[in-house]
Amino acid sequence: MCPVPPLNSPAGADFALTFPPVPQWVRGARDAVRTALGPALPGLSDLVDTAVLLTSELVTNAVVASSGSLRPGPVGLYAAWAPVEDAVRVLVHDTAPGIPASSAGLPPAEEEHGRGLPLISLYAKDWGVCHHGPGPGKTVWFRLGSGPCALAA
Repeated sequence: MCPVPPLNSPAGADFALTFPPVPQWVRGARDAVRTALGPALPGLSDLVDTAVLLTSELVTNAVVASSGSLRPGPVGLYAAWAPVEDAVRVLVHDTAPGIPASSAGLPPAEEEHGRGLPLISLYAKDWGVCHHGPGPGKTVWFRLGSGPCALAA
């Protein structure tokens, strides 16, 4: 089982979005997260902006990994939030083989790639990579917020 930290508030909400692994959907994923979180977490624009940034990085990684596959499958985005604990959890799933590798620190400014996971490591309260089921692919998730973080069993 994947140890994705649950949100502890029953007053939260969530949404899911599935889309083809094409770069044009990265903007749609960002917009969906901002549209959902903005009104749900009033006064927490920094948290919303960080969730949008990190979502963009994960979706970009998933699109790049999937488009390099022989049989690219859809990318899945799931976001949940709990206003009571000012918490956000985002999961991005792709069907590409392999797991993402995080480098130590940010790459040089002239590099075009390699910032996603270091940014997630820097800004997320928790994050991880999970494999679900017998098929290919993985889910990369992150959690932001100020509330307690209990791991699911």
